Amino acid sequence: MKLILHVDMDSFFSAVEVRENPELKGLPIIVGGKISIEKEEEKETEKPEKKIRGVVSTCSYEAREYGIHSAMPLSRAYKLCPDAKFLPVNMPLYKRVSREIMGILKEYADKIEQVSIDEAFLDVSTKVRDWNDAREYARQIKRVIMAKEGLTCSIGIAPNKTIAKIASDFVKPDGLTVVEEEKAREFLAPLPVKKIPGVGPKTEQMLKTMGIEQIGQLASYDVQKLVAKFGKYGTRLHLIANGIDESEVEEKWERKSLSRERTFAEDTRDVSVLNNCVDELAEEVYNAITREGFVFKTVAIKVRFDDFTLHTRAKTLKSFHSDLSMLRKTARELMMELSEGTGKDKKIRLVGVRVSNLGVVNEKQRKII
Repeated sequence: MKLILHVDMDSFFSAVEVRENPELKGLPIIVGGKISIEKEEEKETEKPEKKIRGVVSTCSYEAREYGIHSAMPLSRAYKLCPDAKFLPVNMPLYKRVSREIMGILKEYADKIEQVSIDEAFLDVSTKVRDWNDAREYARQIKRVIMAKEGLTCSIGIAPNKTIAKIASDFVKPDGLTVVEEEKAREFLAPLPVKKIPGVGPKTEQMLKTMGIEQIGQLASYDVQKLVAKFGKYGTRLHLIANGIDESEVEEKWERKSLSRERTFAEDTRDVSVLNNCVDELAEEVYNAITREGFVFKTVAIKVRFDDFTLHTRAKTLKSFHSDLSMLRKTARELMMELSEGTGKDKKIRLVGVRVSNLGVVNEKQRKII
């Protein structure tokens, strides 16, 4: 069963500004381009629109109550709420916080696809057992982001990326929406077609002229007529409206580590079960790095306990290795540290083995490069 999460940070830029400056909490905040005031002497008849330049990048939910939204000219935002706090974009800060958040999310995903500075898709298909398990898993992600970064996010859980993205926007801020596969069409049907990612004002208007305003109407519309109007995009619209999206979560970064994980059908503290699992995962990792031509220097173990807390242990060896026995031995030692230390009285639901600090062997010179 495929389980996809879409994690969307809530009003990201303005939320980070509030975190950095708590006195801003509860105020209408507008983050956008630089606000410049005309240097020449002001006249009584001069309008604010002539002084303020730029557009809204994002705004707090308090500002949205005034009708302010992203991409709105700052002059218009000022007119709607002159008492708002106008802040310049601090992109270096937002990028740093984004990297920290994505680092957290990577620990919870089989695969992760970052699609913007403040949102990502996570494939968690092997990490949860069912939809209820996925709900609690998402809650844990939200708790960790709040504890470590002081920020809220909204999460959609669904059988595919498109529905997950729509679901993450269903309840905001700090929302959590689960759309089970058999309920996907029911969930989508009453929503306006503009909720489908990629459907902008132009496409929305074209669909409206065809009598299609809700996703349910799109789902039951003659697909051939949609193709005649929109080409191949018409087929995609029809599939999405029926809850179908086969696109995969695509990772897009250079190989820095390699890992394998396993979620137990039942939480356990059985030493033999844990050791066998570690051995099997180590062998899977070994086979994978061998195929890709890597050697390793750092071995790590990841354990998620029955209360969903996540703990890791790592050991960096004195030299690069390519043998399975060293990988297994080190992984077992780290497993023992975790199970008998931090998790002494806890059952374990997930175990992971990872190698990092990777090198490649130059076969001609027999050197690590």
